[in-house]
Amino acid sequence: MPATILVVEDEPAIQELVVCNLELAGHRALRAHSAEQALEMVRAALPDLVVLDWMLPGMSGLEFARRLRADRRTQRVPLIMLTARADEQDKLAGLETGADDYLTKPFSPRELNARVKAVLRRRAPQATDDTVEISGLKLDPASYAVTGGGAPLALGPTDFRLLHFLMTHAGRVYARAELLDQVWGERALLEERTVDVHIRRLRKALARSGHDRLIHTVRGAGYRFSADG
Repeated sequence: MPATILVVEDEPAIQELVVCNLELAGHRALRAHSAEQALEMVRAALPDLVVLDWMLPGMSGLEFARRLRADRRTQRVPLIMLTARADEQDKLAGLETGADDYLTKPFSPRELNARVKAVLRRRAPQATDDTVEISGLKLDPASYAVTGGGAPLALGPTDFRLLHFLMTHAGRVYARAELLDQVWGERALLEERTVDVHIRRLRKALARSGHDRLIHTVRGAGYRFSADG
């Protein structure tokens, strides 16, 4: 599935190069020219990944990364620093602040795409096209197909995204607000009970193969997908 990637870069030529290559790789790229603008965009909707320059007007990329990691809502957003600062101490500072990868300028667009793919696979598997299979329930993002015990199951687009996220983060409890962020993308526009409605619909669809048992309600906390049933 295409990932939504926020590119925070104040040099227009570099930003255009990064955006064009990400879009050629099938991703949806958003642009921010400053850390302040990027913060507003992240508050509105969480991206799947951020590509971040260090040297920005106003707030630095390093301070932006610190703010992401200090906020419970944004601390899990994957982050790649793309910067001209190539000293070892700078790399260490970037990684210790919470960057998942650090790439120096000038850079190879092919290498950037490879690093983006690796970080997404590790930190945001719901944004990849990798097939997921748990306890006989199989989801293929590339063909948009779900099967339970080999039999096809019909899901709507939102229920498909919800199941994909839950399956790629099995074992962890997610609050309704977190699921709104991760699956719908714009938490402020929807009520938390929206999640409950879609969980009920998803369970009904999975009941045909008996896989509804894999979605657990954790009282007072949210929902968890578990292979144990």
